[in-house]
Amino acid sequence: MRLPLVISVPHCSGRIPERIRTDLALSNDEIADSVDLGTREIFGTLDAGDILCSEWSRLVVDLSRDPGRRDHKGVVARIDYFGRSIYHANAVPDEKEISDRLREYYWPYHNRLREVLARPHIKGVIDCHSVSGIGPSEAPDAGRKRKDIILSNNGDHMGKMTPALGKTTCPSETLNLMKQVFLRAGFSVSINNPYTAGFISTHYAGAFAGMEKFAVQIEINQDLYAGPGPGKISPGRLADVRSKVCRCLDEIAEMI
Repeated sequence: MRLPLVISVPHCSGRIPERIRTDLALSNDEIADSVDLGTREIFGTLDAGDILCSEWSRLVVDLSRDPGRRDHKGVVARIDYFGRSIYHANAVPDEKEISDRLREYYWPYHNRLREVLARPHIKGVIDCHSVSGIGPSEAPDAGRKRKDIILSNNGDHMGKMTPALGKTTCPSETLNLMKQVFLRAGFSVSINNPYTAGFISTHYAGAFAGMEKFAVQIEINQDLYAGPGPGKISPGRLADVRSKVCRCLDEIAEMI
């Protein structure tokens, strides 16, 4: 069945425009570390209302950041999730470069996302990511083993609203329904741990709150399908995971 949802896959690309590549202090393998391995293959093939997959690496511009954020992990980050400097010392992007990247690489994605979310039959957005099996140095769970599936709605470990974070991006009942579906499929699942939802989920849940549309962030553990060697995928394991995820989302779509 076609999911009445928009699928957003903002970190699935490792492409760097040639004019930017020379400014980066990272090797090709280090650039590849910023790709959400497997997300295009798993979520980008779903039969959904619409699917948005990033064309460029998050190192160019991070589609899952507030466009006004300018700190070291802002919309144009200066360090990656392993704590490495992204740019040569004399090539850190200035405000003009950031504005140019927003215009060229950021706003086309978000303008389309807003447009498709406004369609009456669309019930919400699922923002899809993947995580390494162990939290890297710059993550909130550095050094700790992660669950197979991480569901986030900007709430606590039960998906309920907390004063510190503000409004949730979808009802806790919906999030826990999703958790049970993934558990029945054999996945281990956590809610809002280690991540409590990123910019795409929180922003668009707020923007479309009056239309009763929800947003959920899903992180899938790369250890489920990673092959031998960095950045490699095991085709057989990936196919199995993709099939299970597809069945889970079909079941969820029938319930929401």
